[in-house]
Amino acid sequence: MADKTMTAEEAVGRIHSGMTVGIGGWGSRRKPMALVRALLRSEVTDLTVVSFGGPDVGLLAAAGKIRKLVTAFATLDSIPLEPHFRAARERGDIELAELDESMMMWGLTAAVHRLPFLPVRAGLGSDVMAVNPGLRTVTSPYEDGEELVAVPALRLDVALVHLNRADARGNGQYLGPDPYFDDLFCEAAAEAYLSCERVVATAEFADAGGPQTLLVKRHAVTGVVETPGGAHFTSCVPAYGRDEAFQSAYAKAAADPEAWREFTKRFLSGDEERYRAAVAAFGREGT
Repeated sequence: MADKTMTAEEAVGRIHSGMTVGIGGWGSRRKPMALVRALLRSEVTDLTVVSFGGPDVGLLAAAGKIRKLVTAFATLDSIPLEPHFRAARERGDIELAELDESMMMWGLTAAVHRLPFLPVRAGLGSDVMAVNPGLRTVTSPYEDGEELVAVPALRLDVALVHLNRADARGNGQYLGPDPYFDDLFCEAAAEAYLSCERVVATAEFADAGGPQTLLVKRHAVTGVVETPGGAHFTSCVPAYGRDEAFQSAYAKAAADPEAWREFTKRFLSGDEERYRAAVAAFGREGT
C-alpha cells in the first residue's frame, strides 16, 4: 500500500486559485487549522469554500481568499457569530449560498454518489428558499406528487479534514463523540487531505474505539499530514478542548484593524512551528 504521508505545505501546494474547497469539522470543533494556516501562507485565492463554518472561514475571509461561501452557519460556538465572517459579509466581500444543515449533508451525499441533486423536505416553508434563489424544487414522479427541494450536489475539488489518528495509507479514526461529516467531505472531493494528531500503525486502530471509529477510508484520501495540535484553537476531543482564552483573543482582535495586524504578526506570519511557539508563550502569559 502506498505511503500517503506528506507535509501541510505539500498538501496545500496542490490547491489552486479558483478551486472549490470543502473543510471538515463543525463550528469551532475539530477544524483542520494547521492546513488552513498553510493555505493562508500560500498565494491561493478566489476560492469557493464549503464548510460548517468556524474560524477556518473567518481566517480565510480575513485574508481575502474566499470568493463564495457555501454554509449553514459560521460560528465559534461559545461566540455565536464568527467575527471575520460577519465583517466580510457586511462589506460585501464574499458571495454567500446559505443552506440549512440537512441540505448541506444531502448536498455532500449527492456528490458522494455522483448524483446531480437529491430531493429533500428540508427548506420547504422556510426563508432559505428566498435567500438562496438558485435552489429549485422537483415534483415526485409517483402518485403522491409531493413537491421537494432539489439540493444540488456539493462537488469539491479538494477536502481538508482533521482526525485524531490516521495510518500512512489514509485511513482515519475519530475518538471524540461526534464524527461530524468529515467522511462525506472526503468522498465528495476529487482529492482529500487528512491531518491528524498522530500517524499510527494500522493495527493500532483496534487499541481505541474499535472499527466503528474508522471514519475515513483510504480510498477517499490523497494525503496524510501528521500535525499534533493541528486543530488548535478549535477542539479535538479527547486530545484537547477548545482554547477559549486564545479564541477570545482572536475574536477581540478581529474587532480592531490595528489589533488584528498585531495578532497576525504574532501568530500567523510564520510557519506552524512558530505558531505553536507563539501559542505556548500566550498560554504562559495567561497563567
